[in-house]
Amino acid sequence: MNTKTRFSGLFTASVLIFSITAASFIFASCENNKKSVNAKNSLSQIDQLESILKQETLSDEARYGVMNKITTVYLANQMYSDVILKLTDWVENNPKDKYNAYWLLMVAHAYMQSQANPMAEYYFERIIKNYPDLTVQGQSVHFLCLENLIKISQNSDSRIKYFNQLIGRFPSQVSITEMYIRLAREYEKLGEWNRAMKTYTMFLEQPDASRIQIPDIPDAYNYAKNLIDFNNSPKNWMFRSLKGLENAVRSAIYYYQPNVLDSYRTKVNFFAVSWKQDENASKVDFSMNNYMHGNRISCDKELIPGPTPNEAYLRTTGWSNMPVWYFYFREINFPADPSIHGTWEWAGIYIGDML
Repeated sequence: MNTKTRFSGLFTASVLIFSITAASFIFASCENNKKSVNAKNSLSQIDQLESILKQETLSDEARYGVMNKITTVYLANQMYSDVILKLTDWVENNPKDKYNAYWLLMVAHAYMQSQANPMAEYYFERIIKNYPDLTVQGQSVHFLCLENLIKISQNSDSRIKYFNQLIGRFPSQVSITEMYIRLAREYEKLGEWNRAMKTYTMFLEQPDASRIQIPDIPDAYNYAKNLIDFNNSPKNWMFRSLKGLENAVRSAIYYYQPNVLDSYRTKVNFFAVSWKQDENASKVDFSMNNYMHGNRISCDKELIPGPTPNEAYLRTTGWSNMPVWYFYFREINFPADPSIHGTWEWAGIYIGDML
């Protein structure tokens, strides 16, 4: 490329960039002008509404309509500080306004839109504690407060209170099944195991418990069922250490003791699956004698580490049908009972070569 051509291209590019920049500036200016015009129109509209609001002959319903329109205009223009100032002043100066719970609901909403959740939480709480419930546009203000409090609260004690209020006050407006599983999880977070187990049991007793789909709580039914089944079990198959469990299993295999081997299995949801199956796909209850009979079973010398430090596999061979079985050992995670928590169990079998 010669010098003239190169500089000609640069000049063309510069013109293009300038044109795009100018167009962008013009577009942005138009948008800004449009917003400015809208803001002026909105302020003018608010001034007119404020004038109407000062009329002493307005009925409660008419006053509500004017105030609601002012709030709507502010929110449409994302003027959240104006919403907060206007409505908090109004509530303070008009303590007998029967719609005050609703105005404070809008204050809380404005705080949420401003990413000020602690302040929003304060106002939602204030409404529930200090104002009778109010139905606006077919919706309960207290119900809306509780729904939002559950969304933004980070405190398990508070969330437990909100869930219980929803269950007690608005049972027809919520999924009781979902409320129970969420409530149980909050009790579990706090280590309140008796309440957690009771609430998980109530969840399992709901007719739709096995079918409910909760996006942020996958497999809720199996989690709750396994926990309750384990809690109600005799818990007499655990070993204090992985080494103790390993030695016991190896010994039962070496001395050909199927009944002893059976006694080492977990008594809750023991599984036997292929590597491609889910553990919940095959809960089994069989005697190891059916598979050891007439076979010479052997074990690898070393355990195979699992995907976490709390898991391990013992590879065994010589079984009927599929000759390779991996015994799956895992550490028990059950803080509800400190005497059990951290012990080890033989939880299942993976059949076939490891994928």
